[in-house]
Amino acid sequence: MEVIHKIGRRKTAVARVYVSEGKGNITVNKKDVNTYFPTATLQYKVNQPLAMTNNEGNFDIKVNVYGGGVTGQAEAVRLALSRAMCELNEENRGILKPEGLLTRDPRMVERKKFGQKKARKKFQFSKR
Repeated sequence: MEVIHKIGRRKTAVARVYVSEGKGNITVNKKDVNTYFPTATLQYKVNQPLAMTNNEGNFDIKVNVYGGGVTGQAEAVRLALSRAMCELNEENRGILKPEGLLTRDPRMVERKKFGQKKARKKFQFSKR
């Protein structure tokens, strides 16, 4: 099996995932996945596509991720892993798609407008 390369994005985070046969090691930016994503929720998000397709100990995964915050990065990794699992076996698509793991979340931060404090918040208005 050759190395499978997939990209996942969420907000401003971009994750590049390289999947190869191995013992189940996940490395994120040259660190172990449990040290890079310390909370159980983020670890669950990263492992979700592997757990749903029963591939938890079968592949070594190397991840390069940058941009955004930790939650956006974890969800970007999840999307990239889901895409990689679909390339490995087309039957995985039927498992992951109903859970929404193959959908790129389009929500981005709204830009700040001039004459306003933030995107929607206005400066304080004084009538007199």
